[in-house]
This record gives sequence, structure tokens and C-alpha cells, in this order.
Amino acid sequence: MSVTAEKKQEIIADNARAKNDTGSPEVQVAILTSRILTLTEHFKAHHKDNHSRRGLLMMVNKRRSLLDYLKKKDVARYNALIQKLGLRK
Repeated sequence: MSVTAEKKQEIIADNARAKNDTGSPEVQVAILTSRILTLTEHFKAHHKDNHSRRGLLMMVNKRRSLLDYLKKKDVARYNALIQKLGLRK
């Protein structure tokens, strides 16, 4: 149900702003998006799993906060990230 280490490294490499960047909003949002998509698939088979649903909602809220922060700081980076991940505004 979680993102594997290899997949996480791949996501970090695709979204990093510098060589060792793992904490920028872009990387954090990309990792959260991957985890959210994984959990969404999980709920198709386990629709009564309310404990995991709470975790999903917390991840969605965290991603929203990071996107709001990025939009406030740099709109161009925000728009590029939204486009790259296929998120709606």
C-alpha cells in the first residue's frame, strides 16, 4: 500500500530542483500524489477501510497546503508542477 524505495527515488529524481533535493515542495507534492493514487486504488477493493481513509484525507490536506505555499511563493513553479502531475487547480 506504500510507495517502494525505488519508486520514491525515481519520483525524487524526476522532481528535484538540485542534485540532493528531497525536501522542496515539488518533491513532497509528487511523493504525496503517488501515495494518494496508491491509496485510491486500495479503496476500490477495500471501501470500508476507514482508518486508511483518514490517512488519505490527511495526505490530501498536506498536499493542498504545500501547493498553496508554492503558489504563494512562485506561481510559475506551481503551474509547472500542476501541469506535470496532472492535478487540477
